[in-house]
Amino acid sequence: MARLFISATHKSSGKTTVSIGLAGALAARGLSVQTFKKGPDYIDPMWLARASGRPCFNLDFNTQRETEILSTFRSRSRGSDIALVEGNLGLHDGVDIAGADSSAALARLLRTPVVLVVDTMGISRGIAPLVLGHTAFDRSIDIAGVILNKVGGARQETKIRQALERYADVPVLGAIGRDNALAVTERHLGLTTPAEDCDYDSKLAHMREVVARNVDLDRVIEIAAAAGSPAGPAVVDTPAAHDVRIAVARDAAFGFYYTDDFEALERAGAELVFIDLLHDVKLPPVDALYIGGGFPETQAAKLAANHSMRAQMRDAILDGLPTYAECGGLMYLTRSISFRGEVHEMVGVVPADTVVGDRPEGRGLVVLDETADAPWPFRPERASIPAHEFHYGALRNIDPACRFAYRMKRGYGVDGDHDGIVVHNLLASFSHLRDTSRHRWARRFVAFVRKAHSGARKPGAERGKLPPSGANAAYDCDFGEYR
Repeated sequence: MARLFISATHKSSGKTTVSIGLAGALAARGLSVQTFKKGPDYIDPMWLARASGRPCFNLDFNTQRETEILSTFRSRSRGSDIALVEGNLGLHDGVDIAGADSSAALARLLRTPVVLVVDTMGISRGIAPLVLGHTAFDRSIDIAGVILNKVGGARQETKIRQALERYADVPVLGAIGRDNALAVTERHLGLTTPAEDCDYDSKLAHMREVVARNVDLDRVIEIAAAAGSPAGPAVVDTPAAHDVRIAVARDAAFGFYYTDDFEALERAGAELVFIDLLHDVKLPPVDALYIGGGFPETQAAKLAANHSMRAQMRDAILDGLPTYAECGGLMYLTRSISFRGEVHEMVGVVPADTVVGDRPEGRGLVVLDETADAPWPFRPERASIPAHEFHYGALRNIDPACRFAYRMKRGYGVDGDHDGIVVHNLLASFSHLRDTSRHRWARRFVAFVRKAHSGARKPGAERGKLPPSGANAAYDCDFGEYR
């Protein structure tokens, strides 16, 4: 299996731009490129998917076991000519001081050669000890080459190449100059998404052309092809019959989803119906709602202007429609969003107001313990739930009687102690879940939808037809359903 791992000496070195450009350049050669991102991450995978023409998948030590990472990598790479993995942070950075969650650890697990992107701003001969330090720090990591980024000109490039040739046995695979047009616009939560960037096609084309012109693609392909096979079996999932319809908000305001979470919902028996909360004026007939994260604050005026959708959303949730909302979805369901001096009315089913500040309110990996108010089916193992959060939004004027589904074992959530506001059949939290062996949330949510619809409906609540289920049915954790 041809594969390559793109990392860097430190964050903000340009590895995402190089990875996007490389994926596009290899695809332009007619290769089928399967991209992966060391997670958790939502935005970089969107750009990688656009560049390669195939969905990008997260590989994440926080929510996945090593065997699951390996099976995901092998399964998703099937049918591709080359697998391209983009790391996060620097090669050896991470939460664990021993590096167990670093990009280096992931490259080692996948037995994948590493190409190191080096930001050359203000450096010449000093690149030699920098690269040597990375190669010597962990000899189990195969650093197969470097790509020089933000090179100031021919003179600097010559000095850097001479230093590496004299002191380090690491080939230079390419040199990319300083080019502001390569940058994707950044803001408080990172890069803008392709859905928000009207010029994304030209940006992708420029990244592809710059990499194709300045990087030795033939050598890159040779390095990738020389990698041995990673350990672990590929897993093929069996789809299930769909008996539940779930509306999923996906537009310029809400786009933080994992492709494999969608697939997990479908395997659990859900048909997904995608809706646009900025422009659609009517909620389709569905059995549940799923509103992921995103940037409702930047789209607040448009969301507020869609009075019809907000009113239907509010009525449906208060009428008991099962709903799951994460981060941006939670913010949309509060009474209002305040951002950069403007306040816009939102749905109003969550008894709080959202204020978006200039600093993160919660950021990083979180660990959740469920409370007695958690609405989804009981998990016998009662294990803590690994998740992540990254939000500048804070809830204010919260109703003191608010019920919470989670206690924060690690992380901030809503108030430093709790997350997951529960209103009727709604669960809305700042924490982002991922469906893995450590928490099969998709099965639980679909089972909850079935259970919620098993009794008599309230007048006027016409959703979809669901199979009957006894009021005292037991939840089967293996199948993710009531029996």
